[in-house]
Amino acid sequence: MRRPAIVAVALVAVVLVTAWWLTSPQRMAADSLPAHTPDVAAGEQVFWVGGCASCHASPVDGRRAKGEDKLRLGGGLELDTPFGVFRVPNISPHADGIGGWSTLDFVNAMQAGVSPNGRHYYPSFPYTSYAKMRVEDVIDLKAFIDTLPAVEGLVADHSLGFPWSVRRGIGLWKRRYLDTGFVMADMDSEQLERGRELVEGAGHCGECHTPRDGFGGLLADQWLVGAPNPDGAGRVPNITPGGKAVGDWSVSDIAYYLESGFTPDFDTVGGSMVAVQENLAKLPKSDLDSIAAYLKSLPAR
Repeated sequence: MRRPAIVAVALVAVVLVTAWWLTSPQRMAADSLPAHTPDVAAGEQVFWVGGCASCHASPVDGRRAKGEDKLRLGGGLELDTPFGVFRVPNISPHADGIGGWSTLDFVNAMQAGVSPNGRHYYPSFPYTSYAKMRVEDVIDLKAFIDTLPAVEGLVADHSLGFPWSVRRGIGLWKRRYLDTGFVMADMDSEQLERGRELVEGAGHCGECHTPRDGFGGLLADQWLVGAPNPDGAGRVPNITPGGKAVGDWSVSDIAYYLESGFTPDFDTVGGSMVAVQENLAKLPKSDLDSIAAYLKSLPAR
């Protein structure tokens, strides 16, 4: 009777060790960071295209922040999803936020989804998109955030049901879905490459415009074809050339929409896209043209 018991215990131990290894956080090492002098002005551009204020700015009187309040990144917004309620954290340069974080801490959070204390972040924080960014852009972003007001206050943890509450399991999720490669591999101009970098990376457009599988991973074969609205009822539109929303728009139509908020037929931007458009309007026109050119280059689905 002892031999089968010993074998069973050994098998359980092997399974546990394997599971621990498979779910362990994978982080970038300090010596892999590029030599780069942070550029605060460039970091501000990354901040706006990344939509950082849209989630992390502290709500004012229960509503999303506007104006200068967008730069007070105390968090507190609640995202009600099928997996549970995610609460957006403080990322201001206060000790309750990311004050005291090193550049390496910030890069690992943004691109590996790992906190300074080695815990997995849930992918409600779109690091699967940010992983496609240039590391230099991430470093610039931190330099800009470090100039913003330090906001006091800790945000409560997420409220998730089992098994989503087992944070360690995100390690397995990352092995399936965290990919630094671009969805659209072949771009034949610098403008299209820039557009891809903005849309697939910092702009994380796919996080809302692409449907997901049952585990919350983006379906790359349905890239930007539209998806259920994460903010509530309705759908986020298809923005490929085959979609009804922008399919007939020209590159200049799309760029002007992002700049002004006006459609070709003089309608105005609405819903959750309002904040996105306001952020993107702060980018140089060349970037808006690049985003538009990239969207028009996609397969018409």
